[in-house]
Amino acid sequence: MTEDEVVEWVAAELEAGRGGRIVTPNVDICRAAGTDPALKELVCSAELVVTDGMPLVWAARLLGTPVPGRVTGADLIWSLSDLAARRGWPVYLLGGPPGVARRAAAELTGRHPGLKVCGVHAPPYHFDATPEGSDRVRRKVVAARPRLVFVGLGFPRQDRLIADLRAELPGVWFLGCGAAIAFAAGTVARAPEWMRRAGLEWAFRLVSEPGRLARRYLVDDLPFAARLLGGCLAARLRPR
Repeated sequence: MTEDEVVEWVAAELEAGRGGRIVTPNVDICRAAGTDPALKELVCSAELVVTDGMPLVWAARLLGTPVPGRVTGADLIWSLSDLAARRGWPVYLLGGPPGVARRAAAELTGRHPGLKVCGVHAPPYHFDATPEGSDRVRRKVVAARPRLVFVGLGFPRQDRLIADLRAELPGVWFLGCGAAIAFAAGTVARAPEWMRRAGLEWAFRLVSEPGRLARRYLVDDLPFAARLLGGCLAARLRPR
């Protein structure tokens, strides 16, 4: 699906009173899901799964089953906020360091003046270490009565929480959006457009946050991406 098609789909489902969740896998999420059946099920059971990450776009092309392009959480947080502003649907922002979700809400409402933000919350990093901590976060979201929830807690923490909330809020749409809340707030810089198109957003983020991302990108994700693309090319060339 394209980004516009995702927005149209969510709009139609919300109009019909049906909720859902959106997962935007990148290389790191695919690597994790490829080695853990529970995480694979967490991804594959979502109502919408769209491609975030140019290596996945390239892999699909190599297999002869191309996708339209990237659909990222960092973009969807804006386009879905535009939808919510036009329809009068309240949104909730969950995640990021203290103050970041509130700043992101201000940026989103500044661009979309009709947007209603019914709540923001930045839970402590290990909020889900105890059932009580998870329950407090869930109660805040449920009490706010949102129609759209943007959850930026990183995979798989955000997606496990969303799966739990889906049972309590069956008519709500959830977007697991990772760093998108920080991008929207402007506290973390996003790569220039040309780097995103070229599949180099990871390099920009690595330079920006080497201490946090070096091992993930260089040790874990880069070899996985190379194996993925090599395997897809081999499958494409294999005689049928």
